[in-house]
Amino acid sequence: MAKDPIRPTDDSARSLGRELIRSARSASLATLGRDGHPAASLVSVATDIDGAPVILISALSAHTGNLLADPRASLLVSPGGKGDPLAHARVTLKLRARQIEREAPDGIRIRRRFLAHQPKAALYADFPDFSFFALDIEAASLNGGFGRAYELTPADLLSDAAGAAALAEIEEAAVAHMNQDHADAIRLYATGLLGARDGAWRVIGLDPDGADLALGDSVLRLAFPAPVDGPGALRKALVELAGQARAAIRHPDLPH
Repeated sequence: MAKDPIRPTDDSARSLGRELIRSARSASLATLGRDGHPAASLVSVATDIDGAPVILISALSAHTGNLLADPRASLLVSPGGKGDPLAHARVTLKLRARQIEREAPDGIRIRRRFLAHQPKAALYADFPDFSFFALDIEAASLNGGFGRAYELTPADLLSDAAGAAALAEIEEAAVAHMNQDHADAIRLYATGLLGARDGAWRVIGLDPDGADLALGDSVLRLAFPAPVDGPGALRKALVELAGQARAAIRHPDLPH
């Protein structure tokens, strides 16, 4: 009897899947064409505060018409790396697309988060033929490299709904505060905890499970020690991580 290649889902798989989605700047979107044939295209991506992917696409693109006719889609997030591309982690998401009303609270938040993740999209984001779509996750397949296959559920990849709602109310102000008043801490997060090059790193998003940092076209994911559910817990997590980053810089050989 053949061995089941799917491993039991564990916290490391959940963490990897979330990191891949949250850190992605582009992905391959597959939609169903009018002829029933799958059609793949490259799209820029970001995430809503709960971790659901969001895209900004033009009405002139074939995939927009496909999604309006049939919202079922798939998204392959595969950042790649050196050597054999199949040795690197990737995740395939089974999705249902949902067009976002720009003036609704969700639309305003999604526009802000998308442009923080994809600042060059500001050149065309407000063109009348462009629309934001949320891609609601229904299932996922994670490949963490050779011999590391997992089947994930939406709950494995998305943040707690209550925590996401609580942070949505204060995220914009919290991001601005971090960038204006705590640039040194952000720099420490990137260099001390994530091993990134030195530079003027900025926070571009906060959510219950972590923070997204950016420097130019580079995006990093900083995971929180535990999910946060409001401003107090968020502040505590950021302070704790700053302390860990300072310790890592002072004592680089110690585990952190």
